[in-house]
This record gives sequence, structure tokens and C-alpha cells, in this order.
Amino acid sequence: MIGIIDYGAGNLKSVEKAFAKIGVPACVSADAAALSECDALVLPGVGAFADAMRAITDRGFDRLVRDTAQEGKPFLGICLGMQVLFSHSEEGDAEGLGILQGNIRRIPDTGLKIPQIGWNQISLTRPTRLLEGLDGQYFYFVHSYYLEPAEDVVVAACDYGVPLSIAVEKGNLFATQFHPEKSSDAGLAILKKFSQISGF
Repeated sequence: MIGIIDYGAGNLKSVEKAFAKIGVPACVSADAAALSECDALVLPGVGAFADAMRAITDRGFDRLVRDTAQEGKPFLGICLGMQVLFSHSEEGDAEGLGILQGNIRRIPDTGLKIPQIGWNQISLTRPTRLLEGLDGQYFYFVHSYYLEPAEDVVVAACDYGVPLSIAVEKGNLFATQFHPEKSSDAGLAILKKFSQISGF
């Protein structure tokens, strides 16, 4: 079973339905003990960084995510669920989980609308298991902040006036700034690949 972490916010049902569409068992849960028994975990995210970190910590999911990463169990962070893996965010001047090293910055003003909302084309920046074969595909984004990494984990970027790092991998830890569950066939291909990595 793939566990989808419910910390009180996030695009949970859409993620659950996307896994159902590809025939992979997944369930939404707010029970850290139950989630720890799952074969893989997904952390969706929508909203403000500081609020998300408070909710994650209050429910004990900070320990769950750190333990999952340390054990090497497959993990997928989506949108804000990617950002909280890192050290710090300018949004709310909040500390993240610090599992990966880097900071979350506001997208600079280049004349384009902020937040970035809609479809954008990605470019792979190095070999990747999760996004293999998807170079040049379009994915759906909703975000005002982006990753400034401090370690070599970025596997894909997009252009939004400036280059943005939008996907990371480290071992069995994967995360995307875009929403696979809202990204049609290309997004489903990512969830299929994650499911295969997770043994489904």
C-alpha cells in the first residue's frame, strides 16, 4: 500500500484518485503509525510553508518523513511537499525538515505573473529514475516559491523568466514542484514509475 500523508492540507483526493486510475493501492491517512507500515509514502502539499511545517510537526509527521528517508523507503513529495524537505523557506521565515540541503526563495519578478499557475515544459538536467523518458513534457504548476539547492539533487528544471529547479532525487527520495496528479498522462507516468520503484 502507498500511504498518502494527511496533515490537514494538500490535494489528497486527487492524488488518491490518480493512483487508483493506474491500478495502484493507495490510501489517505492521518495516522503516523499506520503510515509507517506502508510500502511507500507520498506527501502532497498546498498552502503556506510555515503553516504546513507546523501541522506536520504537530502530528508527528516530521519524524515519520525523516525515518522514511533514513530507511530508504520510497518517498514522493509534491509541490509544498517537496519544499518542506529542505532547510528553510523565505515564506514565513520558517525552518523545513532539513532532510535535503537548500533554501526556498520567492520567484523573482521578471514581469511574469506570480504565482506560476499552469503548464510549463521541463528539461531533465541529469539522469533520473522518476522522470526517465519525460524530457520536454509539460506539467502543471501552482507556486510562488522555488528551490535554491545546496546539494546536487536536482534532476529537472523549467524556465519561468529564470531557470527554476523543479524536481529532485536522492536514493529513494523523490520530489516534484509540479503536480503529477494534475498533469494528465505525463503525470500518471511519474506515478506509475514511483509505484514500480515501490514494488507495485
